[in-house]
Amino acid sequence: MRFMMIVKASKDSEAGVMPSEELISAMGKYNEELMKAGVLLDLSGLQPSSKGARIKFSGGKRTIIDGPFPETKELIAGYWIIQVKTRGEAMEWAKRAPAPHEGQDGEIEIRQFFELEDFAPSAAIGRARELGKELEKKGKER
Repeated sequence: MRFMMIVKASKDSEAGVMPSEELISAMGKYNEELMKAGVLLDLSGLQPSSKGARIKFSGGKRTIIDGPFPETKELIAGYWIIQVKTRGEAMEWAKRAPAPHEGQDGEIEIRQFFELEDFAPSAAIGRARELGKELEKKGKER
């Protein structure tokens, strides 16, 4: 099972305040634990929403909305993608993460990915499997 552990943004992360060396070190140690356990698939921090944009779909039209976005509690500051056997194991890993925002309340949301096996067989699912194989092949070529 794949899960995304989503680090919610804070006022500081949205202001572009970089984490301290202490937090970077703690995150590095945690990331090494994930890697050594063989569960880490991907991870990254995200730039503030002031450097982002949203595409809004409404009435058949697309509208670009440039950041920043006002609702900090709804924004993402970073993530990990892990592969574990159970939801409980994902929860345990999330509980072990360093507090994401020093001196502030923080939150990590856990969401399970859909897997192709969750869907009934169809031509579209078959094509999705082919695309997955192509992506995997391209990843190995890099």
